[in-house]
Amino acid sequence: MLPVAESPPPFDTAAWLAKLNDAQREAVEYGADTPDVPPGALLVIAGAGSGKTNTLAHRVANLVVKGVDPRRILLLTFSRRAAQEMTRRVTRIAGAALGTRAALAQGLTWSGTFHSVGAQLLREYADLIGLAPAFTINDREDSADLMNLVRHELGLSAKERRFPAKGTCFAIYSRVVNTGASLGHVLENAFPWCREWEADLRMLFAAYVDAKQKQSVLDYDDLLLYWSHMAAEPAIAADLSARFDHVLVDEYQDTNRLQASILLALKPDGRGLTVVGDDAQSIYSFRGATVRNILDFPAHFDPPARQVTLERNYRSTAPILAASNAVIELASERYTKNLWTDKASAQRPRLVTVADEADQARYIVEQVLEAREQGMKLKSQAVLFRAAHHSAALEIELTRRNIPFVKFGGLKFLDSVHVKDVLAVLRWAENPRDRVAGFRVVQLLPGVGPATAAKVLDEIVVRAGDGNPVDTAASALAAFAAPARAQEDWHPFVKLMSSVYGRQTPWPAEFEMVRRWYEPHLERNHEDAAIRHADVLQMESIAGTYASRERFLTELTLDPPDATSDESGVPLIDEDYLILSTIHSAKGQEWRNVFVLNGVDGCIPSDLGTGSEEEIDEERRLLYVAMTRAKEDLHIVVPQRFYVHNQTHMGDRHVWASRTRFIPAHLMPLFDAYAWPRVPVPSAPTATGLAAAARAKIEIGAKLRKMWD
Repeated sequence: MLPVAESPPPFDTAAWLAKLNDAQREAVEYGADTPDVPPGALLVIAGAGSGKTNTLAHRVANLVVKGVDPRRILLLTFSRRAAQEMTRRVTRIAGAALGTRAALAQGLTWSGTFHSVGAQLLREYADLIGLAPAFTINDREDSADLMNLVRHELGLSAKERRFPAKGTCFAIYSRVVNTGASLGHVLENAFPWCREWEADLRMLFAAYVDAKQKQSVLDYDDLLLYWSHMAAEPAIAADLSARFDHVLVDEYQDTNRLQASILLALKPDGRGLTVVGDDAQSIYSFRGATVRNILDFPAHFDPPARQVTLERNYRSTAPILAASNAVIELASERYTKNLWTDKASAQRPRLVTVADEADQARYIVEQVLEAREQGMKLKSQAVLFRAAHHSAALEIELTRRNIPFVKFGGLKFLDSVHVKDVLAVLRWAENPRDRVAGFRVVQLLPGVGPATAAKVLDEIVVRAGDGNPVDTAASALAAFAAPARAQEDWHPFVKLMSSVYGRQTPWPAEFEMVRRWYEPHLERNHEDAAIRHADVLQMESIAGTYASRERFLTELTLDPPDATSDESGVPLIDEDYLILSTIHSAKGQEWRNVFVLNGVDGCIPSDLGTGSEEEIDEERRLLYVAMTRAKEDLHIVVPQRFYVHNQTHMGDRHVWASRTRFIPAHLMPLFDAYAWPRVPVPSAPTATGLAAAARAKIEIGAKLRKMWD
């Protein structure tokens, strides 16, 4: 651990801050000269491409260099990758000044996501808040499965009229928890088709909470909900606050009500609190995030929070920034800032009109290949879209042209059935009360269905009583009368669970033992077992990087591989590939050449996002985020018509579209606007030609028949 120096060692101040611009330096140095007396709250409004991560890393490093104990710094991010990158940068920057890089890396122990830090704190305070320290954490699919079990037990699945599906029920529950809105308000505004079920949903959610508590499981939302309630208790809040001199938060515009309440409870007077974000990039309201957190932040404190704005952009050319600034300037409420850069260019963003989605796909492929011929890698180019299905026609064209691509946000690695099977064994070993995990594991055996699985789980609970089920689960399994078809597999199953319940095999060798037990069930249940087996081996390799089963399950659930911000399905053969991504998944990324699909009303903004001024503003911010991903070239493509399938009353038909309202006529001079020509239509064949074609068809048909003579 890095000791707290009574007086910091000398270092070269000029070298330390030389690469920062004036605004970045102001944010980094604010209050650092009095490390023993944390300054008031600081809000850093960091425009797109303005060096936000570098600034925040320098601020943390500067605090350490000035004498703040890194163990008393809480750094909160929105992904484990971001936390690791931040820790790496802080270690490098401060380590170069102090010469204690290794010690610093060990000392910055409270750097992570809101959810991972929350899980760690909940385990430490578990006894004080009525939690079992060995609680397990359900991912969203497992939470929906538990919701479904409760839904079935309450008889709601047997309603004469179709009750909302498990995914919808869990989405409603999560929206209520994260936004703090009433169930009635959430149903009215986000799920109006479910309003008639309000009373039943209220009963379902109460039973779901009760089931989680009985099984000692938490879901994602609980990690914030419990932390928020814990921080609201004065005695615990005082102890929590005293642990950290400085709390720094990245991407503050993406926080929800619970996260904001946690921060205000930790630092109610704002002293030592720094938040960094950009209101113009607040695009996650569907997850419960609210732009109000960052807009209202200064007013929470007296005096108001100090505000520093980073406006110099290091990413995009001047014409791209000019157009982006103009688009976001039309928002109804925002922090005033005007991004600027010294990257001059004669190329304005292109606003390209095409006939339809097929031409849109052909235009993009043509431009991508042309850029590649000029030396730009496919990886340096990206196609962004509002919704995942918008890229369907493009994906077909890319496949036809044999152009490799990666699409951000497909099936997540942990959503795979076989991976979830193995993880369920480990989760059930960690917590035998986890009914969802146990329900899944027992049914892996041949001849065991839902009814038998439920009996097994009930027996474990009965035997455990008020005691620790880990001590009795194995004996309950051994005593259970297994169905005839499961007899052959039951003894190896009991032997495995006895071992993992009792931790008889050290971690991570325990994972290998589970994997070997699972392999015959994998081969029995899946025709493509070899491919799936490779996934399980990959998971085993990942498991080897964690110190314990508990840490592995916690971290993997909170920040799984191939999450939305990762590249899922990267080609194994091609070293280069084009990036396809939703705009939400592209946030924080940058590419030299960017294409924005479907720059029309109905897509950007989405038809579903125009119900209120707040929703329209968020759709505008989505376009702004897409535009500011581009470094050198930006193409916004505007198809004039779409072919719509399966309309209830109209049938299949063409729909005419108009340019997005976010680029009104007075902004057009900021774009290079033109129509991309269609491929010339061939002239009609002559009568002679048709006759020749008919003869050719007959001749080909005769040849094909002869193949089978």
